[in-house]
Amino acid sequence: MRKQILKRMWWGLALTAIAALVAIVLMPKFPSVSAQAGPPEEGIICTSDVSPNPTFTLTTRTGYIGLPDDNVVFMWGFSEGSSPFQHPGPVLCVNEGDTVTIILQNNLSVDTSIIFPGQDDVLANGQPAQPQYDGGGNLTSLTNMASASGGSVTYSFVANHPGTFVYESGTNPGIQVQMGLFGALIVRPSAGPEFVNYRSDSKFNPDAEFMNLFSEIDPFLHQAVENGQPFDLNDFHPRYWLINGRGFPDTIAPNFASWLPNQPYGALGRIYPYDTNEFKTDGITPNPAYYPDWALERFLNVGTTIIPMHPHAKNALIVNRDGRPVEGQAGEDVAWENFSLPVGSGQTYDGLFKWEDVEKYNETTNPVPVTIPNLQNLVPGELYSDSPYLGGEGTPTVGHTTLNQCGEYYIISHNHALSQIVSWGVPMTGAVTFLRIDPPLPNLCQ
Repeated sequence: MRKQILKRMWWGLALTAIAALVAIVLMPKFPSVSAQAGPPEEGIICTSDVSPNPTFTLTTRTGYIGLPDDNVVFMWGFSEGSSPFQHPGPVLCVNEGDTVTIILQNNLSVDTSIIFPGQDDVLANGQPAQPQYDGGGNLTSLTNMASASGGSVTYSFVANHPGTFVYESGTNPGIQVQMGLFGALIVRPSAGPEFVNYRSDSKFNPDAEFMNLFSEIDPFLHQAVENGQPFDLNDFHPRYWLINGRGFPDTIAPNFASWLPNQPYGALGRIYPYDTNEFKTDGITPNPAYYPDWALERFLNVGTTIIPMHPHAKNALIVNRDGRPVEGQAGEDVAWENFSLPVGSGQTYDGLFKWEDVEKYNETTNPVPVTIPNLQNLVPGELYSDSPYLGGEGTPTVGHTTLNQCGEYYIISHNHALSQIVSWGVPMTGAVTFLRIDPPLPNLCQ
């Protein structure tokens, strides 16, 4: 028995390593988002409708997702209209002041609903949304429900608060949210899509907008639901922790990766260095290859525990919390910088960040003041370009196969509760992703 367990562990680690190599090898080049014909391969993918009165149809469906330890788990989910099952639900993007209509079509064998935390005066079928009770006065749902096997309910609200929000089931949420009935709602301010809120200091580069939506899975709960069996929530114990519905290394695969047909959203952040002091050859005209605006990370947590997200070398300046600007009573800026951001259950944060080439290391004029170890003491990683310089590509180390494309840097970002960066005990397969910094244009990744 022990040999079988060890054999299974080694095969699991081997498969994980192979998956990581495949994910990284197939990582796409980095054209400008605005220049792409299709959706961007990194960053947020919006599901939108015509403003000022967008309408979305969210249909409940069942399906399966793949996990990094090669397990497959039964899920529920919201899909847009007649689209097939996906996990998590669509990212709904609307504008401040929009009257948003969401039609829930329920195909599940149980009643369900949708709540919209942070939204005011939500209507259900044209009337104020209300908690639901059975004949004995027991709460059955936090809001109006769509009945099982074909029921429907129409919700509406005015999106008055710019920022990031969760939408999720309000019916038996201990089961239904865990099964996958959730998604993200983004309200863009009237100031423009390059702002987080109405404040001028919340501006960011809209080509560098990313999302970390944290969730968790107890496979025994999902197995019970799939088999129509009861599950005692006192026994709830997650074995998987995901970002955007994926575990590492799938988190760094592109959006709509073909080998993840039901898990469309990647979590790789990909930016250029922040540098306002770079100019064209005349020394005066700003170089458009540099992006002076900050990047934006939207953090959301639909799990049951705090996720202390720890982005190495990428402090986040928190400008929004739960869809509200971070400011004092007099409107003063009280945004704060976090190196490790604890995202509580049900919370959302909007954090601006940048990576600045402060030292400006250069191989000839400003070399890195570190002596490279001898070959026998050196184990270069597979993302290392054989050069410590951004954009550099050194002489390949003997025996080193690099996956680096153009001298870019990779910086890890992970759940700092280290017991949650696993897939049923397999290390470095949970809530882990990366930030990729590409060299300034022109570069070989174009």
